[in-house]
Amino acid sequence: MNRPLAQLRPDVLQIWRAGVAAVDSERLVRAALRVEGDKLLVGTPKLGPAERSDQKPTTASDSQQTILSIDLSAVRRIVVVGAGKAGAGMAAGCEAALGPRIMAAKQVRGWLNVPADCVRPLQAIHLHAARAPGQNEPMPEGVAGAEEILQLVSGADANDLCLALISGGASALLPAPAEGVTLADKLALTRHLSAAGADIHELNTVRKQLSRIKGGGLARACRAGRLITLIISDVIGDPLDVIGSGPTIEDPRSPADALAILERYDARAAGVPQRVFDHLRSRAGAKPIEPTCDVTNLVIANIATGVDAAAAEAQRLGYTPSIIPLAAREGLADDVGAQLARAAIGLSRQPGPDCLVSGGEPVVKLAEPAIRGLGGRNQQLALAALQVFAEANGTDVAFVSGGTDGEDGPCDAAGAVVDAQVIAAAQAAGLDPADFLRRNDAYHFFEPLDALVKTGPTQTNVGDLRVAVTARIETGTATAP
Repeated sequence: MNRPLAQLRPDVLQIWRAGVAAVDSERLVRAALRVEGDKLLVGTPKLGPAERSDQKPTTASDSQQTILSIDLSAVRRIVVVGAGKAGAGMAAGCEAALGPRIMAAKQVRGWLNVPADCVRPLQAIHLHAARAPGQNEPMPEGVAGAEEILQLVSGADANDLCLALISGGASALLPAPAEGVTLADKLALTRHLSAAGADIHELNTVRKQLSRIKGGGLARACRAGRLITLIISDVIGDPLDVIGSGPTIEDPRSPADALAILERYDARAAGVPQRVFDHLRSRAGAKPIEPTCDVTNLVIANIATGVDAAAAEAQRLGYTPSIIPLAAREGLADDVGAQLARAAIGLSRQPGPDCLVSGGEPVVKLAEPAIRGLGGRNQQLALAALQVFAEANGTDVAFVSGGTDGEDGPCDAAGAVVDAQVIAAAQAAGLDPADFLRRNDAYHFFEPLDALVKTGPTQTNVGDLRVAVTARIETGTATAP
């Protein structure tokens, strides 16, 4: 028994969108913060890994467990700071959770660095345009915003409460170069490491050692009595020191680790200035400075949250989903896309599950600038999957890969979708997937095929979500309860 091929594309996109909706940043923060009388209750989700998708909570109270209870009668002011692609929604959720009474009584004020297309007016928290849309690199506007944040937290005192709202993308949105290092230096270094295939862990190791705010710098600058950080994680495994380059987490790595990464990727030969190396060597052996405030860091959502929700939606639509275990390091997008395509074809040709859901964040090794096209890792991954589908005649499968933040490289797409119609149209147009993959030009491959996924900024970010569904219906498979 088979589903109509035309049903696959709407289904796979609906499943993907359900995963993105589950990590809506405003809703997540409103669920994590709750005022009861003069108490501020701070909670985190009870659920763990994505494999527990059969244990979905039914209400917000069921889904949260209280971690902290703050006596607001002892708090003079509340300061809210942070950065990230989810920052605007998190800030709005924070204001909604605190409510007008607490906002007024505790003189709430704040500042968050966010992408320019996420800026909107809020009651007390200023949203600062720290970079242009689609340009996931630090900019001078981000430096100015980071300085405002450092001044705000350093002006607090022991009677104040500081709430930090951190999400993926904070690294680029929160630049504060170390003394003697310029923003241009960090830009050149980040571009080189990214193009050379460095992963997020390596990038953040270097960036933190060249920053005054990353790697615990925000916590060290804070003079409030208590600092609570709510984190929406975009890194598999939720390593707190890596998410957003860990502005409220002491860096466990050292300048020597950063130097080793620079050497591994031939940064000196690529023209990275000598002063970067000099700064790292000058800090060798320096003792870390402990924060003066009481710091608590809580993860309120991650890619498993989105994967769980996508799997639940697939089940609701009548599919039997299989969740691919999350991997801390995925490798190249080309390889991941090919692997996922082969797995999806396997599902379509044997009994068992008929939907695959996975999350991650692969890397792309960029082509030389002279031939490089347009796209991002999700489009590259989807194009690699299309190539496998086409070669194996896997036209009874639909597949989508997209960034939960609505961004995928320096373009207006979150990712791309592949189905039988897209494959046929590409073949009719004589488009060669291998050529577009070689040039990192997946955007221009998918654009004329109407296969780009465009959401605009979602104001959340937990990494990438991928879904595949097949036309085959296994007789007797379970449906949603």
